[in-house]
Amino acid sequence: MKRIGIIGSTGSIGRQALDVVKRNPGKYEVVFLSCNGNLELMREQGRECAAKYLCSTGLSGEGILCGESEILKILDSEAIDMVLLAAVGAAGTVYAYETVKRGITLALANKESIVASGRILFDTAARTGAKILPVDSEHSAIFQCLQGQDKNFLHSVTLTASGGAFRNTPADALDYVTLEQALRHPNWSMGSKITIDSATMMNKGLELIEARFLFDIEPSMLRVVIHPQSVVHSFVSFRDGSMIAQMGEPDMRTPIAYAMAYPERTESGVQPLSLAKVGALTFFEPDMEKYPCLQIAAEVLKKDSNAPMIVMNAANEVAVAEFLGGRIGYTAIPEAISAVLDSFMPQEPQNIAEVLAADSEARAAAEKVIKRFYR
Repeated sequence: MKRIGIIGSTGSIGRQALDVVKRNPGKYEVVFLSCNGNLELMREQGRECAAKYLCSTGLSGEGILCGESEILKILDSEAIDMVLLAAVGAAGTVYAYETVKRGITLALANKESIVASGRILFDTAARTGAKILPVDSEHSAIFQCLQGQDKNFLHSVTLTASGGAFRNTPADALDYVTLEQALRHPNWSMGSKITIDSATMMNKGLELIEARFLFDIEPSMLRVVIHPQSVVHSFVSFRDGSMIAQMGEPDMRTPIAYAMAYPERTESGVQPLSLAKVGALTFFEPDMEKYPCLQIAAEVLKKDSNAPMIVMNAANEVAVAEFLGGRIGYTAIPEAISAVLDSFMPQEPQNIAEVLAADSEARAAAEKVIKRFYR
């Protein structure tokens, strides 16, 4: 039986992970659950899966262990095989690092932690022997496509993107879109922050950076195409002209189950894909005029340095929060990110403490700069 902990259990990924646990009785023991604020839902989850500990990184409550330090104590005191990190944002960086530092397998659905601490995180994992398994559908797809392959023969790695809420909206109409429209993702049901990132395609920019570190792939070999059906989750191309793609229904339980059961496969609750019902698959290049956030991320990726990645990610988190709060418009998100990148750049961090300090400084800089874009 695999003993697991889930950080971010009340979010979309956490809820679906617990559905996978439920569908595989006797396969997983849930040692702990953690959330930021939805204590009642976490208590309900804890009763259903018989979690030994319930933790909160935000609110305190009866029977709830509160604070980052409590989770780290559990990692030290319990024999845990895997931590599924499903928390949103750079706040997950500490948990990612502390998990791999202890040699525990990390099932990672928090792309921001790789963006913030890429080399440090993977160097630490290499030293301790910890595995880092991708949970994002695109990276799970690449991971599956690369199984048994010689990376020396890779030609390119292509991440597919849905195109988000505005894939059919002309670029010159984006000045007038509303928050409600931006939150209408055509294919996936996700939290508000990642849904906005999907609309701007910053999520795909973050995923390019994530792929660079997860698979140790040169930035020049990474591509993005828009694939509206979200059936081909990503694909890899080889120098002999071959291409391998991973396909399936657009349901996150498939990559979650793959990471949780790796190197095996297990029941996910997702039905096999019917290509006859899908009928047609389409692909096209992203319009960088419509998706300036993707262009920003591509330029940051070329620098192949964590410092600008940290600044970009922090600025994006601040800008998206301001958009969700109604204080800036949609097109101000990439404008604000660019302005922050132009105004502030920390030294390249050498350890996790410096990563966290750089992130904090970048957020402070972003909060000052973004006031220029208030409505």
